[in-house]
Parts: sequence; structure tokens; C-alpha cells
Amino acid sequence: HTGNDHFLRRDMIFPGDYFRYFPDNPDLERWGVWVAASGIATIPAGSPYPPPLHPGDHHFEWERGRVLESLQILLITSGSGWFETRSSGKQTICPGTAFLVLPGLWHRYRPDPHTGWQESWIELRGRVVEELLGSGVLSPSSVLQKGAVVALLEEIHQTIHRKVCGKSPVHRPELSAEALRALSLLTRNERQEEDAASLQSAVTRAERYLAEHHAEALDMQDLSRQLGVSYTSFRRAFRKETGLSPWQYLLSVRLNRARRLLSTEGTKLEEAASTVGFSSAFHLSAAFKKAYGISPNVWRKQHQQGGY
Repeated sequence: HTGNDHFLRRDMIFPGDYFRYFPDNPDLERWGVWVAASGIATIPAGSPYPPPLHPGDHHFEWERGRVLESLQILLITSGSGWFETRSSGKQTICPGTAFLVLPGLWHRYRPDPHTGWQESWIELRGRVVEELLGSGVLSPSSVLQKGAVVALLEEIHQTIHRKVCGKSPVHRPELSAEALRALSLLTRNERQEEDAASLQSAVTRAERYLAEHHAEALDMQDLSRQLGVSYTSFRRAFRKETGLSPWQYLLSVRLNRARRLLSTEGTKLEEAASTVGFSSAFHLSAAFKKAYGISPNVWRKQHQQGGY
């Protein structure tokens, strides 16, 4: 790191392109993390990479790769290329992808010469970064980021770029606040988010399945296995979404169907029970009375008289 406030705009070439390296400041230690550098670079197809004029410890050649002392978060907003570490291997980078350069991790990246790319990057330093790395929250397995996290990271990048390139002096604690936001996104438990989405989808499919197959003998644990989720998680998510357990929901569907059948003149209780999935008229009658406070026969009489 140069330790100098190194600033370069490339407006005459590509509007918005710049890079800036800030000197370390002991006052920023209290924040635990700070933005050490940031930049935007538009690399046309066929152009050499990386662009010149970066400090010597940041410049690299593809053949040799590079190791940094800081954490970098890079977003590729257009074009495509490659990112490689020894643990992850060579990976294709597409628009809308973010990747992390971890301190002490050998890496290399470059745009496809046929497409070029536009990159946005920030560099972070401080004890928070070191603690997240030491605890394994940030690890080589998390170097590639996609999906909703990238959109939120892009918003943070844009805020930092506006502050760095604005007319007012940069208030670096404000940049530290944005850096903390970025780290909080990177430490999200993506598995939990994926599980939440899977569970919500499972509940929706289960509601449809129970409505269509309510007359069949159903095993809720078997259903959860078919949906690809654990029964405990499925039951909890189902109750959260519907207010009922899966079995209570099924019972409600059966009883609603039974009421429609019993409202039809001539439908026997045994016939209704068999049609909606109860093993006997006795079980239908018991469930019906528990749910509505009266027996099916009394309900039918009141319904026919217009009193229910």
C-alpha cells in the first residue's frame, strides 16, 4: 500500500472511471473497518488488463497472479471474463456477478478480450475484516456472490463512488459505515435464505396438493419428504403461512367439502364421509361437532331451514 492519497479520474476516456487510494488513518480504527480504496474501470474489448497507473502492490499480470493484504469486493456490471483462485479454480464471470479478493489469497482475474467488462470495486481494511476471516465467516467458499446480494452491494458501491468523487471533502467514517453494510451482506447466511424460499414454495405446493388429494389417506411426513424439506421445518413454515398445521388444514378442507355435500338433499352421512376422506361416518361426525359445535345432522336441518 502506498500510504498516499492517490486519486485519478479518467473522465476524458470513459465518464465515471476513476480510482482512489486513501492513506491509512489511526482514527478509523474505532470503526473496525474502513475503505482503503475504490474505483470504476471500463475495459473495452481487446484492451490490455489491468489498466496502468495503479500502485505497484496492486498491479498484476495474468501469468503470475497476485496476493493482496486487503479485502476487495468487485462487481462486474457489463461484459464477462474469468476469476481464479487456487481453491475455487477458474470461474466464468458474467454481468451481475460479484467476487471477493480475500487477503493473503492468491488470485487473478481479467475480462474476456472479446467482450471487455465494466468493474466497480472497493477495498476494505480493519480488524472487522480480520475477525470475519479468522472465524471463517468470510472464506474461499464465499468468493463468488450472485442474486439479490449483488444488487444491494451495487447500491453500496454507488454510494461510495458518489461520496469519493463528489465535490465535498470525503468524510471517511461515512465510508466506513457503508463498508460495514457491505460486510453485513456478505455474512448473510445464504443457505438460510435459500431454505426459506424452498419452504415457502413447499407450503404453496402443499396447499394445492392437500386441496386436490384431500380424500386420500395422507401422511404429512411423507408429503414433506416428497417436497424435499424436513417435516419439522415444513410444519413450522406451514403454520406460519396458513395459521394451521398441515393436518388441521387438511381437516378443514375435508370438513368444508363435507358441508357442501351435506347441503345437497339426499346425501347420506356415510357417503359424505367416504367422499371427503373420513374412515367412517362416526369420525366425520366427531370432527364436525368438534369444529362447529353441532352434529352434521343438526347442521343439515338448520341449513335446510335457513337457520345456519
